[in-house]
Amino acid sequence: MPDLSKHATRLVIRLSISGMTCASCSSRLERVLNQLPGVEAQVNLATEKARVHYQPGLIDEDGLIAAVARAGFTATPASEEQRAQEKASKAAEYRHEMRVFVFSALLTLPLLLEMVAMIGSEHGQPFLPGWAQWLLATPVQFWAGWRFYDGAWKSLRGGGANMDVLVALGTSAAYFFSLVTLFMIPGGHLYFEASAAVVTLVRLGKLLEVRAKSRTSTAIEQLIGLQPRSARVERNGQFVDADIADIHSGDRVQVRAGERIPVDGRVEDGRSGVDESLLTGESLPVAKTAGARVIAGAQNLDGMLVIRAEGVGSQTQLMEIVRLTEAAQGSKAPIQKLADRISGIFVPAVIGLALLALVGWWLVTGSFGQGLIPAVAVLVIACPCALGLATPTAVMVGLGRGAQLGILVRAAEVLERAEKVTVLALDKTGTLTEGRPRLVRLTPDDERWLRLAAALEQGSSHPLAKAVLDAARQRGLAIPPVTDFVSIPGEGVSGTVEGRALRLIAAPSPAAAGTGTAEESATVVELTGDGTTLARLAFADHLRATSAAAITRLKAAGIRPVMLTGDNAATAAAIAREAGIDDWQAGVKPQDKTAAVAALKAEGRIVAMAGDGINDAPALASADLGFAMSSGADIAMEAADITLMHNDLNAVIDAIELSRAVMRKIRQNLFFAFIYNVLALPLAALGYLNPVIAGAAMALSSVSVVTNSLQLKRWRPNRAK
Repeated sequence: MPDLSKHATRLVIRLSISGMTCASCSSRLERVLNQLPGVEAQVNLATEKARVHYQPGLIDEDGLIAAVARAGFTATPASEEQRAQEKASKAAEYRHEMRVFVFSALLTLPLLLEMVAMIGSEHGQPFLPGWAQWLLATPVQFWAGWRFYDGAWKSLRGGGANMDVLVALGTSAAYFFSLVTLFMIPGGHLYFEASAAVVTLVRLGKLLEVRAKSRTSTAIEQLIGLQPRSARVERNGQFVDADIADIHSGDRVQVRAGERIPVDGRVEDGRSGVDESLLTGESLPVAKTAGARVIAGAQNLDGMLVIRAEGVGSQTQLMEIVRLTEAAQGSKAPIQKLADRISGIFVPAVIGLALLALVGWWLVTGSFGQGLIPAVAVLVIACPCALGLATPTAVMVGLGRGAQLGILVRAAEVLERAEKVTVLALDKTGTLTEGRPRLVRLTPDDERWLRLAAALEQGSSHPLAKAVLDAARQRGLAIPPVTDFVSIPGEGVSGTVEGRALRLIAAPSPAAAGTGTAEESATVVELTGDGTTLARLAFADHLRATSAAAITRLKAAGIRPVMLTGDNAATAAAIAREAGIDDWQAGVKPQDKTAAVAALKAEGRIVAMAGDGINDAPALASADLGFAMSSGADIAMEAADITLMHNDLNAVIDAIELSRAVMRKIRQNLFFAFIYNVLALPLAALGYLNPVIAGAAMALSSVSVVTNSLQLKRWRPNRAK
């Protein structure tokens, strides 16, 4: 994707493109758009969308749409409001394709029977007279086949050549040669069945392709379908049914057992289990009580909840997932560049090969008709569609499946980096551990020191600050105000409380003895004032139940885990030992995490970083790949390449496994597409493939690539198998 940090004033627009038939079309349109001043564009054949970044003042939306039209295509701004309209339009397109194919097939069938009869006839005499063949073939050629002429003209007018040019050339050559023979060379061989059969089979291929491509976006449609169209909202003290568009932030919404939650918000009343599996991949229900956060699309299972709405309509986390996934689906993986380069020269090369086949056979046999058939076969069997669909269909299905499992990928290029990861740097708190430290010991056990520590921590968002404040509130302590507050990331806080200058800082780290005692795994901070230590506070944070198994999976996948924590060495050693991590660094400040990641990269490693805090954001941004937990800070998620909706380290390995599965499919697809053309084109040129067989093979090549990609819809991470 374009680096928008370099172009802060640029705007972005998504365009729905119609008229593209193959990879040559999408490549040519992309070149046309990128030649415009201030424009960076990516065109996706599978989604039929263009994502365009443009500089206001140099060009506007109307100028972009006009440029698309000059290239021979049609563009309209894509929006969420048009989603239902686009779906209906595609359904209508499929019905139209079906009608055209049925009509074309009915007219072509007698011609194919004629071809079979001619093969089985001892004297090769036709049972259909030439004029009947002509009458059957003409509607097929110029009505069913009109889309190829139209597409070819637009492509040539725009300065390129696409699949339509190949099909139009090949079928026209067979048709017009037969027409001339019919009227000028009585008794000459006719090839009306070849032209009609090719048109019919290519239309069949496009019909199957439209159907298969529509299935690549089902994951997004399922996610969109999770949001209810109506909800029960409080009006004048009563809960009444209302359209979702009439609900606003701050409204109170009632969700009964069995209903889907319509808004993002927090529970104000009630208790229930909530199924968030289709949003986070978490298979078990999550208990929700007053104060708990809920997300639109999750299903309320067994209780009644009253929710204060915070995000509604298009502003919900669900719709943000949809937008992020669609943007990623529309991006290009670097591996696709090879296919794009080949498709750019493919059609001219094929036309050249067809001419060579025609001239060669004509010279060898002395018959133009003998040379025509191999030339037509070359033109028909060569189609860059499979090349163009190999990467984007796998990306679309894979990222859609990831979104269903709570794995949100920022761009397709991230998938290529994810499969190559060899080192995973891990934050401790909130990533390996539960991220909810609790005060377990106060020395001396005097509430006045806890009261002062809580006063200092009022200005901090650190997990230890929350633990101190929770402990003070549980004891019913009145917390005084703090002034002159200063927070030093990775060190502690300071301020003035009731006239005293106080500091709360990390205690000197004891030696990591490796005894495995509770004392060893505690995090200790000191409250100091007037140059003396007033109290010591010890906190405990437990390892997540799934972290040790996740580390085992990481190692099995050939990935080395390295824990980076700002905690003391004793605590770090205890957590690392419990998790099964051999490499760790303690006392690491935020800037040191970035340096540690840089040092790992300097070893030639592909380094990923997983974290959830503000202090992790620099390291997430500097790593080759950043993973952020959705429970973490917004800045961490903004800096990450992959956001994980499920707060479990297993989700990181799931994402890496998904990337490997998608890249395997892409390589399989590209192999199929390349080997198909490498084998088929020489066979066609040498006369071993009839144009009818060539047309069938060409039609099935694209369908096979899309069908292979669709297998990703059933992908599951190893831990769930």
